[in-house]
Amino acid sequence: MGDATSDFPENDIFGIAAVRDLLRLIGQSDITEILIERGETKLHVKRGPTLVAPQPVALAPVLQQPSAHIPLPTTPVQPMFTPVAHTSSPVELPAGHTVTAPMVGTFYAAPSPKDPPFVQVGDEVHAGDAIGVIEAMKMMNEIETDVTGRVARILVKNGQPVEYGQPLLVIEPL
Repeated sequence: MGDATSDFPENDIFGIAAVRDLLRLIGQSDITEILIERGETKLHVKRGPTLVAPQPVALAPVLQQPSAHIPLPTTPVQPMFTPVAHTSSPVELPAGHTVTAPMVGTFYAAPSPKDPPFVQVGDEVHAGDAIGVIEAMKMMNEIETDVTGRVARILVKNGQPVEYGQPLLVIEPL
């Protein structure tokens, strides 16, 4: 076996398998950030929540193999699920600062099932205090508030899946 680059085509400096292996190794260690440079190509991996706006990613061109013609079925396909229309009105948020999810994952109100929740309605919090955990790809990411105030309302339940930017709780300024 040669060096790591000999396992991948020349136009794929960071092969998907190598990136997966790197992410798995980082997940098993206490490394929070790594930057790998090969010539003008850079791979930057940072663990944990970030509030950086998404950047466009340039992808290497993929060579397409000629595909054989595959006939489509003539019988109608039944959907596996039926979409449900959301008829409820949007939740009206109380006045104050809304803490939102910095990533997609599962929200947990406590560090473990045996522990009490990080915060409850009425608790006073300070900037930097943990308000919950979001599990994403088997990694637990502590979510912190960036303001000082009193918890006015908790908008998500323990174990609930959350989306990027979804409101988690509202903090009234003191």
